Amino acid sequence: MPPQNPLPPATAGPELLTVAEMGRADAAAVAAGEPSLALMEAAGHAVARAIRARWRPRRVTVLCGPGNNGGDGFVVARLLARHGWPARVALLGDRDRLSGDAAVNAARWDGPTEALDLGALDRTGLVVDALFGAGLTRPIEGVAGSVLEAVAARGIPSVAVDMPSGVDGDSGRILGTAAPAAVTVTFFRAKPGHLLDPGRGLCGDLVVADIGIPAAVLADIGPMAFRNGPALWTLPRPRPTDHKYTRGHAVVFGGARMTGAGRLAARAARRLGAGLLTVAAPGAALPLYAQDAPGVITRALDRPEDLDALLDDARHNALLLGPGAGRGPVTAQRALTLLATGRPTVLDADALTSFADDAAMLFDAVAGPLVLTPHEGEFRALFPDLASETDRAARVRRAARQAGAVVLLKGPQTLIAAPDGRLVINTNAPPTLATAGSGDVLAGAILGLLAQGMPAAQAAAAAAWLHGAGARLGPPGLIAEDLPEAMARAAAGGSTGVP
Repeated sequence: MPPQNPLPPATAGPELLTVAEMGRADAAAVAAGEPSLALMEAAGHAVARAIRARWRPRRVTVLCGPGNNGGDGFVVARLLARHGWPARVALLGDRDRLSGDAAVNAARWDGPTEALDLGALDRTGLVVDALFGAGLTRPIEGVAGSVLEAVAARGIPSVAVDMPSGVDGDSGRILGTAAPAAVTVTFFRAKPGHLLDPGRGLCGDLVVADIGIPAAVLADIGPMAFRNGPALWTLPRPRPTDHKYTRGHAVVFGGARMTGAGRLAARAARRLGAGLLTVAAPGAALPLYAQDAPGVITRALDRPEDLDALLDDARHNALLLGPGAGRGPVTAQRALTLLATGRPTVLDADALTSFADDAAMLFDAVAGPLVLTPHEGEFRALFPDLASETDRAARVRRAARQAGAVVLLKGPQTLIAAPDGRLVINTNAPPTLATAGSGDVLAGAILGLLAQGMPAAQAAAAAAWLHGAGARLGPPGLIAEDLPEAMARAAAGGSTGVP
């Protein structure tokens, strides 16, 4: 039987806490007068509520570990039994070796407790995974691993307390083995591992429960990772006194052959609010850029002095190079020239791979706000020394520091990292974005926001979120040409909740 009354997605603040930071939040709450036993009780109540909201009473086995995660599990078992659920506890380790709050709640449980083994799963209709939580540091093995593998193999619905056991809370990596959860209930704030693959795919629906930790503790913790969404940025809005020049003049540097890439980027920049947009490209290709967009200004770019003349006009205040540009030394030199202006710049596609043999040349030239927008292949070409790093979030953070630029790493979860270590995880992208040209639209959207004065990291994050929100608003059979208008609808308020 499917779960009943599915819960809404997590609604906590955008901050994401590492395992260590969550430990500091717990400690700060206790120091402020909230007993740790009360926090554990509240956590158990949150899990029990989530279960009762989704399923009718059935046999439930609570898998408890030897630490505080297991203590939460004892609370869950007690509360479910109180509401008529046939509950039993399967404990990893000896009950008399439990300590602290976990020991207190084990003593409060007067139902059956048995040793953790495969027999604990017999005739059960639901499992509560309270074995290890997010703080696990070594691979799961032995009986715990066998039980989790059996939960997955038998398809028993599982509710994870804090994190599916075996998923690293900071990176989402799998440590040994893990069983997929139908729902994961975590507390106060989500962790990066809840949003990063492969862990994200094992969490099911994520519920972030308030257990009494005051939000004020975040001021001392200073989180550096965030879930992307409108709480992180404010879109530029036209003021009554604005005119086209005050809304920015963006420039897309197009190529001679793959003109569609530049045209898609230009359309997105305009739809996201740039007041004027120029496409600078080889003269022979300009009719292709102009034919379907009469509002686009075109300028021939056939001689070095053509580029100099264009950049001499300071009103051209945001620049994009890469989509359809062609890979090679001409594109690389043009990128260096753009960076020397210090104006906000987006480098995408060919403008990235043109530096595959000398990325340091690119990084040394950064003189102003810069957003790099690689997919995985382009990332490896530009940052070959990071290719062996398996932690995707750590990899993009290191890349941003190395480049001195905002790095937007595209994927099912797009990651946006700033040179100061801030990380934004974007999770709203549907698989329909896997269509040719969608990356060009994203680059153009960032350009349009930069032209209006939005800071680079915020522009990248906002564009990534609108990219996903627009795709969800788009028509069946979504193609890249649909995205600029759909993103504009999302930015205007649409059904996606953007104010």
